[in-house]
Amino acid sequence: QVQVVESGGGLVQTGDSLRLSCAASGRPINSYSMAWFRQGSGKEREFVAAIGTSESRIVTADAVKGRFIVSRDNTKNTVYLQMNSLKPEDAAVYYCAVDPYRAQPLMLESVYTYWGQGTEVTVSS
Repeated sequence: QVQVVESGGGLVQTGDSLRLSCAASGRPINSYSMAWFRQGSGKEREFVAAIGTSESRIVTADAVKGRFIVSRDNTKNTVYLQMNSLKPEDAAVYYCAVDPYRAQPLMLESVYTYWGQGTEVTVSS
């Protein structure tokens, strides 16, 4: 089993940057795909970005493409989400998720087995 804990959320202004971290424990994540999802107030949870076992395998949602970058450091068992040019619509609770079965990252929420508790990002206009 894998446990993940997100951190790095906070209150920022429009246009600011923020980096979220997802620290995993229990098992090495080097053979797992990892993803970030988010859920805004009153909205359904949505896919943000995912990274496969190879850093060349990355999938990013259109809403954040060109602004958000997902990366991983297997030596630290950690995945990151660098968020640039933040907008008020990016405000949400951000969740880290683990797919222990696939090397290729997918956008489907249902394939992710382990989830963190989330970290909240607030963007003021």
